[in-house]
Formats: sequence, structure tokens, C-alpha cells
Amino acid sequence: MSQKYSSDKEAADALAQSYRTLRQEIGKVIVGQDDVVRLLLTAVFAQGHALLVGVPGLAKTLLVQTISNALDLSFNRIQFTPDLMPSDIVGSETLNQQREFQFVKGPIFANIILADEINRTPPKTQAALLESMQEYAVTVAGRRYPLQRPFFVLATQNPIEQEGTYPLPEAQLDRFMFNITLDYPSYEAELQIVKNTTADIKPTVQKILHADEIEAFQHLVRRVPVTDNVIEYAVSLVHKTRPNTERAAQRASQLLEWGAGPRASQHLILGAKCNALLNGKYSPDIEDVRAVAPAILRHRVVRNFKAEAEGITVDQIVKELL
Repeated sequence: MSQKYSSDKEAADALAQSYRTLRQEIGKVIVGQDDVVRLLLTAVFAQGHALLVGVPGLAKTLLVQTISNALDLSFNRIQFTPDLMPSDIVGSETLNQQREFQFVKGPIFANIILADEINRTPPKTQAALLESMQEYAVTVAGRRYPLQRPFFVLATQNPIEQEGTYPLPEAQLDRFMFNITLDYPSYEAELQIVKNTTADIKPTVQKILHADEIEAFQHLVRRVPVTDNVIEYAVSLVHKTRPNTERAAQRASQLLEWGAGPRASQHLILGAKCNALLNGKYSPDIEDVRAVAPAILRHRVVRNFKAEAEGITVDQIVKELL
């Protein structure tokens, strides 16, 4: 518990209040996309990373930049390209004027990293990013360099152009807590976006939280108590996705090739704890698990040929399982 708060209950109330203020500040710049903002902030407070899938031009970069401004965190954007090397991300050893090797830090050394179009770069470079997500450190020339905390990676993927791309393997997708789909804005929201972005007024976002406060809230999320029935619901939901196993749902056995692993169960509980706190509750219930389940499961289950042939999407399958 942070020295600032006398009890976890007081810290939980402060987090809920900070969340409401954050939503207001982010709303000055980002119109609509409420669900996306909720999931991104949940990932930050639950110490997870997120994958954002959406067509170009939906303000993905602006969204992440706005969140980093409101959280008073350092932000770097890495544009992934086919010729990007691992050293372009993590940094490299160079000779200085004294003829000694010196480590020059790469853009990965920031609190929030936007990995733009991660599927445009070869697996070797993707692996360099994924190692830092898992280890919160990078290794160069046998030396380990810790990354500054809090550390949050938001990777984007363009779902349309698949030519010349290197899709992330399932094992690497599993490192992301959420897979968030970004949809086109509604007609009313788009009217507001056009009004806001074509005028000569740039809204300024106030800094609501600082790095040490975010870390304190991340530890608070871990301490939230969870009842056994909520954990059982989350684990049984994950087991339902595993085709041809004892607890598999009938539809999963018919339509899925692979189901979600244990990391999905862990993320369901962490996400539910965080979702409860953000909504002013002190302990999660089954509704909190359901609120985060689609974004946690959609990149962890693999459809079989039957589902693909019938045009049944992963989201439809997850919805049925819920």
C-alpha cells in the first residue's frame, strides 16, 4: 500500500476517482471509443500489454499518446518495417571517443511503447520486443539492462493488408493480455471528430497520475480479494474453449482447433479485479470476468477449417461460450 493512503479501501476509492478523471481528460481528445479506453487503462493497471487491431486512420497513435500524457509517462513510437533490426529497438554497443564500448539505449527504454504495425517486421525483431515485454529487461552483449517501470507495450496490427506481413504466432500472441478491436466511429462521433480536428484549437490534457502512483495501484490490483466462485467461473470458461477435453463446450469441439491456456485464466482474474476497482467495487464478480473475457480470449483460440468455411468468427464463438 502506498504511504499516501491509510488503507487499501482508501486507495481503491482513489483509483476509481482517478479513472473517472482520466476518462474525462482523454475524452477531450478522443471522441467515442469508450470501450477501447477502458480496456487500455485496465491493461496499464493490471500490468498487462495490449494488441490493438484496426484499419488505418482510427487515431490509434493519438489515443496512446493521449493516455501517456494523462498518466505523465514517457512515450516512444516504433514504426515496424521489414528492414527493422532488433538493435533498432533495444539499442546497441558503440565505440566512444575513449575507444571503449558504450551502450546506447534504444526506443524501448520508455514507459509506454507503441509498436506500430508489429506484423510488418520479421520474427527476429518481433522476438526482441516480446522478450522485453516478458522480462522487463533487455540483454545486449551479455549484459542485462532493466526497463523503467511502469512498462506497457501497445502493439497495433492492420487487419486488411496481409501482403508482406509476418503474423505473430499464437505463442507470442499469448503474451498480450488483451486483443482490442478498434471499430469505425459512429456517425455522431465522426461529426464531432471532424469538428475538433479541423479547427485551430488543440485541447490540452492534464496530467492525472504519476509513475509511482500507477505502480502503487498495480500492486493494489494484485491484493484485491476474489471469491472462489469467481475464480471457478473464469477457469471453467477457459476450459470450455479447449476442444475435445473433459470440460469442453460442445461448440468449441465443433469449431475450434486450439483453446486458451492457463495464462488466459490468470488474465481473466487480473482483468476482473481491475475492472471491479475502476467501477468502484472492492471485489470482482462474474460480470467483471465477462466484461474483459472477449478481449482476453479472442487471440487465444484458433478456429478450425469448419468454422472458417462457415464464416463463423472467433468473436461469435467466444460470445456463445459466455
